[in-house]
Amino acid sequence: MARKRKGRDISGWLVVDKPAGMTSTSVVNKVKWALQARKAGHAGTLDPEATGVLAVALGEATKTVPYITDALKAYEFCVRLGQATNTDDTEGEVIAESDLRPDDAAIKAALGGFVGDIMQVPPKYSAVKIDGQRAYKLARDGEEFEVEARPLWVEEIVMTGRPDADHVLLEMVCGKGGYVRSIARDLGEALGCYGHVDWLRRVWSGPFEANDGLSIEQIDEMAHSPELDAFIRPLEEGLADLPMVTATAEGAARLRNGNPGMVIAQDVDYGEECWAAFDGHAVAVGRFKAGELHPSRVFNL
Repeated sequence: MARKRKGRDISGWLVVDKPAGMTSTSVVNKVKWALQARKAGHAGTLDPEATGVLAVALGEATKTVPYITDALKAYEFCVRLGQATNTDDTEGEVIAESDLRPDDAAIKAALGGFVGDIMQVPPKYSAVKIDGQRAYKLARDGEEFEVEARPLWVEEIVMTGRPDADHVLLEMVCGKGGYVRSIARDLGEALGCYGHVDWLRRVWSGPFEANDGLSIEQIDEMAHSPELDAFIRPLEEGLADLPMVTATAEGAARLRNGNPGMVIAQDVDYGEECWAAFDGHAVAVGRFKAGELHPSRVFNL
């Protein structure tokens, strides 16, 4: 007989404003403990020293994580010019230096090469897998290896400030899989002066914003109380980028059993991915075909 998993069966999202010095996994574990939740996960890793929005999915909301992971995200960050590090941020060792400091016009001109569909090589100190092993582990072990370039969509990247000759402030909106550390490294190379990330903040991710997030201190203060429950946001917010259709009563019953169900749709194309609601709650995600939703994910709410 299978052992019953401990914890509360709660579903939804808790938005956290992650502090520097804490891993994304540690944030998830903190939220899971504070809410005594049975199941939790996050939508998009942040480096330990990065701050900003980390959306934690609870229960059935974990099934919507891929849609937040795929959504656009916005970052504010500072690039330290004149130095390259082996980690592409301040945590690593300086491996190259330059006395060159490009002016603002040169920086703005170089940013044009980082907009649209670009190819990006993730940092060697990252969680990408190389022959089944994490790149950061190979790097720490002193192994020689290459990381393959990956496509990235950059909606925009703009210069927002220049505190001094050594530092430049930037804002970027990009798609899934973007490494801000790689942007800083590659910008430094494009300018001929080297560069790495000094600090980084994720401002928003899909429908979730850092300014709406709870601090770790607030989560600790409200742990194990109904007060914290009040900050749990609906599972449906994780589906904000998908069109919605409305299931009929019979359709909802069929969808909950994993079968195609009748739905009422407007402005949804044949074969388009969407989600079905019944009585205001998500029932399933799937493909719309000839008046029915063919489910790929079913929510047990």
